Amino acid sequence: MAVKTGRFAIIEQLLADGIKYMFGNPGTVEQGFLDALSDYPDFKYIFALQETIALAAADGYARVTKKPTIVQLHSGVGLGNGIGMMYQAMRVHAPLVVIAGEAGIRYDAMDSQMAADLVGMAKPVTKWATRVVDADSLLRVLRRAIKIAATPPMGPVFISLPEDILDAQITEDIVPTSFPITRVAPEDSEIASAAKMLANATKPLIIVGDGVAFSDAQAEVTRVAELIGAQVWGADSSEPNMNATHPLFGGLLGHMFGRSSRRITSVADVVLICGTYVFPEVFPALSDVFAPSAKVIHIDLNAYEIAKNFPVDLGLISDPKVTLAKVTAELEQNMTFGQQTAANERVVEITEAKKQQLATQIAADISVRGSVPLHLSQFAQELANQLPSDAIVFDEAITHSDELCRYLPPTTIGHYFQTRGGSLGMGIPGAIGLKLAQPDKTVIGFTGDGGAMYTIQALWTAAHHDINAKFVICNNRSYRILKMNILQFWRDGQIPARTFPDFFDLQNPDIRFDKLAEAMGVQALRVESPEQIRSAISLALSHNGPFLIDLIISNEVPN
Repeated sequence: MAVKTGRFAIIEQLLADGIKYMFGNPGTVEQGFLDALSDYPDFKYIFALQETIALAAADGYARVTKKPTIVQLHSGVGLGNGIGMMYQAMRVHAPLVVIAGEAGIRYDAMDSQMAADLVGMAKPVTKWATRVVDADSLLRVLRRAIKIAATPPMGPVFISLPEDILDAQITEDIVPTSFPITRVAPEDSEIASAAKMLANATKPLIIVGDGVAFSDAQAEVTRVAELIGAQVWGADSSEPNMNATHPLFGGLLGHMFGRSSRRITSVADVVLICGTYVFPEVFPALSDVFAPSAKVIHIDLNAYEIAKNFPVDLGLISDPKVTLAKVTAELEQNMTFGQQTAANERVVEITEAKKQQLATQIAADISVRGSVPLHLSQFAQELANQLPSDAIVFDEAITHSDELCRYLPPTTIGHYFQTRGGSLGMGIPGAIGLKLAQPDKTVIGFTGDGGAMYTIQALWTAAHHDINAKFVICNNRSYRILKMNILQFWRDGQIPARTFPDFFDLQNPDIRFDKLAEAMGVQALRVESPEQIRSAISLALSHNGPFLIDLIISNEVPN
């Protein structure tokens, strides 16, 4: 290649890897690098008003594309602003390549303004973090970062870029990044061993996570479940790792309390874990998550997760799709007539129980239909009637997610994403990222009023770039999840129930999200009564540009 400075070489390396977007918030030490972008019209800068939004939008983009995605932050203060969303990206395995400028190596001894140990700050929330200290290795380091981010288990990486490295002449060749093939499978004997344990099960259970979606193994998980008559539950599952409408899909295990999961996991005699870790609750159970005699099989490309917290009988570091296809073939060939009959009986029993549960939930939704404040179920049902079948949903509805998913069930990989890392504020910027990745699809993002206030500036980015995503704020005027969790805390501690703390409510003054949206260039409506729902949805979906619905819903707390 011709001699050029690092700021230009980086962009050309990214273009060589098919990367066309960079999400960021500009800063002074990166100004020369950002100025170079004008020479590359095919490379687009998605301008966010704060680093959290840049990371969250990139997270959404990376999750739907499963491709390395670039985020530019500003020095130590910008990285500090973004740490929370980098943690989110780590938990959700988003392949982000985060870069941050700094004043320069020559200033290391000066302890100058904004000087910071950027690599040390980034290490806890990344797969790999480094600083480029030699201009002749700039592109080599960048390619390594891209490869690490996009290799299972995917996740964010970080590169600190001193300004004098960006100003230095680069003679490295620009070549596309090399990626290893991870479609690996176990030995035949190990497949046979797994299939034998599953075939002999009388109370089988399958636990799946987003490693299934990454591998595109939904069909294979489903077939194994059908063959052995096992109910399937999601753990650390933010994508449709199994079609939610399938009779054998039980839902998600506990997010907050391990004992909620243990009630389900401890009754199985054989447990198949695939593409997830055990277990992701905030307060996980420390013991007795499986029956003492239960056999446990774990399939994952992430070796770290296998037997991390609890022993397994068979741990297979392998691709879920390839491995489960081989297990399926083994089961189909070797299951006895008696095993097949027992499995079919379990399928019928589980199917009937799910049908009755859904009927009870629908009846409860009908009983509050037409009430004011609204319930999300009524809005979700009408939205399902109008939304295109191939629409993409980003779900940060949190405590109202169950209502949403009854009417917009997650069925297809690539068309439903949920927040997973615990960082509030993913709903709006996450939907922006999804829409950039899938511009021909209808994209709608749900968030709560609490979550929206973390990243409300993302609406400006949607308007600025004319990103035609739709947004719904489930406005219950409270941190409802905190109310639900403190109720459990009171019960566990045998503490008499009392009035919720005032700071669990988001009132006095009322937050007008419709007016906030309009102030940032996004059309909006506030919906407060049943008769407003249909027309508001119709207007939002037909509007050419971003649109927000401020949906005022009940803040009642279950139980």
